[in-house]
Amino acid sequence: MKAARLHAYGAVDRVTLDEIASPQMGDHEVLVRITAASVNPLDVKLTSGVLADYFPLSFPYVLGSDLAGTIERVGSGVSGWQIGDRVIGRADPVKGGAFAPVAVLPATHVAPAPAKLPLDEAAGLPTVAGTAWQALFETADLRRGQTVLIHAGAGGVGSSAIQLAHQAGAKVIATASAGNLALLRELGADQAIDYRQGDFAAGLHNIDVVLDTLGGEVQQRSFTVLRRGGKLVSVVAPPDEALARQHDVIASFVFHQTDRARLNQVASLCEAGKLKPVIDRKMPLEAAAEALAYVAAGHARGKVLLIP
Repeated sequence: MKAARLHAYGAVDRVTLDEIASPQMGDHEVLVRITAASVNPLDVKLTSGVLADYFPLSFPYVLGSDLAGTIERVGSGVSGWQIGDRVIGRADPVKGGAFAPVAVLPATHVAPAPAKLPLDEAAGLPTVAGTAWQALFETADLRRGQTVLIHAGAGGVGSSAIQLAHQAGAKVIATASAGNLALLRELGADQAIDYRQGDFAAGLHNIDVVLDTLGGEVQQRSFTVLRRGGKLVSVVAPPDEALARQHDVIASFVFHQTDRARLNQVASLCEAGKLKPVIDRKMPLEAAAEALAYVAAGHARGKVLLIP
């Protein structure tokens, strides 16, 4: 079968489409015939080697962690899954394997795919929706009636976070470029801010929670809008502890880890019509390098999917 592989750290144009053998399956794993895989910013970072100290890759490395598809084989130690089950899943990013026609995952890393969503689009759920859920509710403890500021609301994590926060009864403020402001409102944002027009923080104060998906200067300026005791949660870089103390707020860093309960949670919300992935485009597996470059540019509106 053909798979998108990396043979050494470097730019995304080093990704090649190679003929490889089907992966071997263990007793507690399932083999999934992939309908679509989702491209994440993490895939770009892994490719570049910037995370090599934390997530060292073994080469050649098949990229990709998020997928949706149909179970084709079940390990002898697996219960609860049958051949033909439609699933979403997230592979260990260090092991990868999703940018291929089939992949092997631990049975604990898959959940039933929501029936109300096309199976290929369900591949856009695992990392972004799981990250948003973990950041907003498990880390920030966002509650009904609170106000949350979500940066890059048109991105994968941001678009999921707007929907989740809105459904939870929070007041949602989100940032994006002018062309995406209407999308933010459609997703449930009460206030949409064009980040290119002046200071996003102007006029904002007493915010309960900030979800930082950008880092850098945006993260630093976000401290100024929080109330005392408010919470800043970043999914891109550990926040400045000195700034957190200066503003008397709580700052946390979240790195999403695969959790079956969380996968089930986001799938259930999608099934209930309370969450849907925003899909930017669908591309063939052969265009994996191009898809990675597009995501790396930082202008994707939601998710980019690869179709084997």
